[in-house]
Amino acid sequence: MNAIADVQSSRDLRNLPINQVGIKDLRFPVSIATSEGVQSTVARLTMTVYLPADQKGTHMSRFVALMEKQTESLSFGRLKTLTEEMVALLDSHSGRISVAFPFFRKKTAPVSGIQSLLDYDAEITGEIQNGAYSHTLKVLVPVTSLCPCSKEISQYGAHNQRSHVTVTLSCNAEVGIEEVIDCIEAQASCQLYGLLKRPDEKYVTEKAYENPKFVEDMVRDVATALMADGRIDRFVVESENFESIHNHSAYAYIAYP
Repeated sequence: MNAIADVQSSRDLRNLPINQVGIKDLRFPVSIATSEGVQSTVARLTMTVYLPADQKGTHMSRFVALMEKQTESLSFGRLKTLTEEMVALLDSHSGRISVAFPFFRKKTAPVSGIQSLLDYDAEITGEIQNGAYSHTLKVLVPVTSLCPCSKEISQYGAHNQRSHVTVTLSCNAEVGIEEVIDCIEAQASCQLYGLLKRPDEKYVTEKAYENPKFVEDMVRDVATALMADGRIDRFVVESENFESIHNHSAYAYIAYP
């Protein structure tokens, strides 16, 4: 029987290394270990490694094979191990795994007490560069913002909008997804809920009116709270306000340090 050629392992003569090569947008069921328990979700994964200049290609099937053997809940500790396993499996010194997924929390309406789920977008990334490991956490939180200028100049009412506040952070000790959500929601004009009764709707409308925030206020207030947390080494906070009186968004960005 003739041997099947292993083309990707052959030599490449162009002398160009590839910083990242692998698979993108692999949809895969995973369990996420959080401070509130284990949550099952469906993730989209990007898995890449460094490819030396003399190697023609990487072994794409090995990325999927690694995930097929993954049975433990993903935490920052497990992500580190998984990244190390991937780099060893692909015979590389550097690699990255990004796991993006919808994250759900059960929230209680402020007046009626009715409970409902609210979804957030989260992403955890583990990366090895020349043997050194680091990880990042990214969370997008939808909130309400109400314009201070509109409130000040209007005889009655004020325009408000839904905003997306995104925090991306690197830390020296584990910071939970729930903690980031709580931090952001505490700085908004008002947080969102999946289900509200009429008394709840009255409450959140009036709370937003009493707590107006520019997009600039939002990123500064969130950044101030993150800077006070000694576990966080660096972060980026962004806010996009989907304006209700314009056909464009208001946007602000802070990177620290």
